Amino acid sequence: MAPTLTTTRPGLILKPGTSWSDAWQRSLAVAPEAFHEDRVLNLYGAAWRTDGRARPATTPVDGTPIVGAPRLDRATARHAVRASLDQHRAWRHVPLAERRARVAATLDALTEHRELLALLLVWEIGKPWRLAQADVDRAIDGVRWYVDGIEPMVAGRTPLAGPVSNIASWNYPMSVLVHAMLVQALAGNAVIAKTPTDGGVACLTLASALAAREGIPVTLVSGSGGELSEALVRAPEIGCVSFVGGRDTGAAVATAVADLGKRHVLEQEGLNTWGLWNFSDWDSLTAVIPKLFDYGKQRCTAYPRFVVQRELFDEFLAAYLPAVRGIRTGHPLAVGHPDDLPPELDFGPVINAAKAQELREQVADAIDRGAVPLYRGRPTDARLLPGQDTSAYVQPVTLLGPPSSSPLHHAEPFGPVDTIVLVDTEAELLAAMNASNGALVATLSTDDRDTYERLAPQIRAFKVGHGKPRSRGDRDELFGGFGASWRGAFVGGELLVRAVTEGPAGERLPGNFPDYQLMP
Repeated sequence: MAPTLTTTRPGLILKPGTSWSDAWQRSLAVAPEAFHEDRVLNLYGAAWRTDGRARPATTPVDGTPIVGAPRLDRATARHAVRASLDQHRAWRHVPLAERRARVAATLDALTEHRELLALLLVWEIGKPWRLAQADVDRAIDGVRWYVDGIEPMVAGRTPLAGPVSNIASWNYPMSVLVHAMLVQALAGNAVIAKTPTDGGVACLTLASALAAREGIPVTLVSGSGGELSEALVRAPEIGCVSFVGGRDTGAAVATAVADLGKRHVLEQEGLNTWGLWNFSDWDSLTAVIPKLFDYGKQRCTAYPRFVVQRELFDEFLAAYLPAVRGIRTGHPLAVGHPDDLPPELDFGPVINAAKAQELREQVADAIDRGAVPLYRGRPTDARLLPGQDTSAYVQPVTLLGPPSSSPLHHAEPFGPVDTIVLVDTEAELLAAMNASNGALVATLSTDDRDTYERLAPQIRAFKVGHGKPRSRGDRDELFGGFGASWRGAFVGGELLVRAVTEGPAGERLPGNFPDYQLMP
């Protein structure tokens, strides 16, 4: 899988008014307290601070420099956590009506600056325009649902003893991280967030500035996980740790919170699988394939593995290949005319050039070890600007039979790489669908409802769809994971509020805990 070099489409230009410089200057104008000319600031103790060593950064969109996160040291992070506890002790006594009003005002401010937040996401993490807007909208709409219905969720419950510490991956800064922070604050907690190392600092800074203006007790800090984990995970002031990320880091966090007996919500990756057994509705599969490539499969609920009954393989390919050939990739803001809307893309770059190179190497190694390349997108298929850097762009790849020695066999690639495993029996189907010791979502496509009802409970995923993809969900939809994909309290709907509040003595929250597992 050779790296992309200079594959461009003549006549395309950057849409006027959407450059990184434009986005940065607009951020300075909207929140001058949080942005300086050459850097973003950290927020703690209800004040924006210039401390922290600025980290160089580039955009995955075209490799040009953007502003990076100002990394704090361990001692400063500890000071920030102590300051958050002071805010928490005051905020937990603020009446619910006032908390609702302040969160609602924050949502109004986020709505006012919706397009700027989305534009920052495009440049910082490479989201296509449609998906960047959707990330912002899901955060706003999701929190509004809680604002409207919070009273019964907190009835008889109290805020935690200390603030909630949020450590999340870079891929959904608004709809996962900001959404969680605002619901946690609505429930009566001060909130701390660590900016993801790989991107999203400007978007999170703007969102936090808008929240802080409305009196929401937000702390936003940047730094390496190793440097800040002592403060953000182990500090006695922390009331709950909320983590979204990979299994390696998550395992270390899980060990720490288990040792301390600390409240926790740890969402970790798993290999989400799509099984096909005695299936014939191929048009429905063809229609859904492009949607599964949204944001280059850089999602915790992406489906990178198809487990296919061997005798269906020819029909599967006839449905799959035309769909994957139509995947639209490229620069998220490249247009043919200044008045054109940003292009409708399935994905742009992956998060950075290093990740792109890792995917290329994993694919090449898997092929060397026996995997069969069924489809490889061409660099010339991408919609790119003349002369732009393309090192973070990866075209879709599909491999048959990834070898067991390859990471692609058992782990989520977090990129536009599909793998296919062929099976002959139901037992093999289930074993292949459970390859990663737990997953967040899975789907089984079968014509027979009884077959689905019999096999679905044996698939180790929190949500299992019948011929349709499952997602994290919004509003009252629950979310969690089985096996190594989740530790701690489940979330979604009322469970998110219960995870960050105290209930009756002896309450057992639904979730995966060291000493018990309880389904909702």
